[in-house]
Amino acid sequence: MKYAYLGPAGTFTEAALLQVPGAGDCERIAASSVNSALEMVRLGQADAAMVPIENSVEGGVSATLDAIAAGESLQIVAEVLVPISFVLAVREGITSLEQIREISTHGHAWAQCRHWAETNIPAASFTPASSTASGALGLLDPETHHDAAICSPLVAKEKNLKVLVREVEDHAGAVTRFILVTRPGAIPAPSGVDKSTLILPLSEDRPGALMEFLEQFTARAVNLSRIESRPTGAGLGHYFFSVDVEGHIAEERVSAALAGLHRLCPELRFLGSYPAAQGTRPFIDTHNSDSAFVESRAWVQSLKSRL
Repeated sequence: MKYAYLGPAGTFTEAALLQVPGAGDCERIAASSVNSALEMVRLGQADAAMVPIENSVEGGVSATLDAIAAGESLQIVAEVLVPISFVLAVREGITSLEQIREISTHGHAWAQCRHWAETNIPAASFTPASSTASGALGLLDPETHHDAAICSPLVAKEKNLKVLVREVEDHAGAVTRFILVTRPGAIPAPSGVDKSTLILPLSEDRPGALMEFLEQFTARAVNLSRIESRPTGAGLGHYFFSVDVEGHIAEERVSAALAGLHRLCPELRFLGSYPAAQGTRPFIDTHNSDSAFVESRAWVQSLKSRL
């Protein structure tokens, strides 16, 4: 197996990948961006890719939501949750916060530490980096100009960086959700606590269009754990919805909701059903159980047999 991930080495994404059984003994390929990691999978250069999709503080990761919604279809086969904590690493010679003039890190990390930085280093400017690890590695490069980086404790330890302050995140207990993506193939078997992810293009911007989508879930007691709108790039008013639902396509109520959605939106993209990293087995009313769907179809079929 070859695994791609948002690099460089030492990112939270690599930490997520190392939670996948066997990944630590396989070839791991650091990608420069989410899009390049997913393209490696599409081109057959990697068997799977680990990328971030959602943070408990900042919400959806737009780069992933956009990249997985476009291009050749991909499939999510697993998700991993990683607790997030940041440290402030500095160049050698920096001994106090007052000496810091420029900080580099990934945009999502900055959003999770902005209040701390603005309170404690108000004069410091922010320079975006492609990842938290790349910002940290810049401290070892004399060609870069920033003198501090917000990064994971892991990369600071591995690269022997000087850590000035630990736990600089604004919200203790933040978690980032990562997904393992492959080319379309076998769907993981139901675990009882599952999640399915869909892309729903809004082909026509009109009153009630979103409600028609939501009614397909409501009528079958399928709970949405996440729904986000993203622009398609075709102009204002053109959006698609990225949706996570609780349940597996093998469940009658979920497959019935997907069938209803396909009638409304034939362009919908099914990104997979997979075990949820956390959660509880949902309570299903008797009339929404698998047996109820099977019996109701059989009843209708018995009536149609009389035609």
